[in-house]
Amino acid sequence: MGGLTAAELARIRGRLEAFADDIFASLPRTDQRARGECYLRGLMLDGRRKSIEPMAARLGEVHYQSLHHFVAVSPWDWRPVRRRLAEVLCAALSPTAWAVDDTGFPKDGSCSVGVQRQYSGTLGRGPTASWGCRSTRSPSTPPARWTGGCSSPSAGTRP
Repeated sequence: MGGLTAAELARIRGRLEAFADDIFASLPRTDQRARGECYLRGLMLDGRRKSIEPMAARLGEVHYQSLHHFVAVSPWDWRPVRRRLAEVLCAALSPTAWAVDDTGFPKDGSCSVGVQRQYSGTLGRGPTASWGCRSTRSPSTPPARWTGGCSSPSAGTRP
C-alpha cells in the first residue's frame, strides 16, 4: 500500500543511510540517530499501518520500544531536523514556489501524535483526525489565484 518492498529498500539502503546521517546529524546521541534511520526505513516499507509496532515488526531488527522511545520521549529538538530536511528538498527540487494543502487523515484511537476530535473538510465530518500538509512543487507560473508566499523561518522553510 504505497511503500517499498524489503528488496527495493535493500537496494537503496546505502543512499537512505547517507540521507539519514545528514538529516539526523543534529541529534546529540548515536542511538538517537540510529533510531531515526530505522524510523525512516519503517515509514518507507510497504504496509497499511505506519504506527510504531507494525513498523518495528516489518523491520524485524529493532524492538518497538526503541522506536517508541525515539518518537515519544527521547529528548531531541525536531527543529534542526526539519530545517535540514527543508534545505535538502529545496536544493534537490529548486522550487519556484510551494503549494501547500492541508489534508485530514482519519484516525482510530487517541494516542497518535496530533490526533483529536476535529472537523475534517477532507472527510466531510468531525471524526478523530490527524492533520498533515501535502506540498507539491509548483510549475514555473503560479496558480491564477496565487496571493503571495509565506515562509516560516522557525520551521526551516524559505519563500
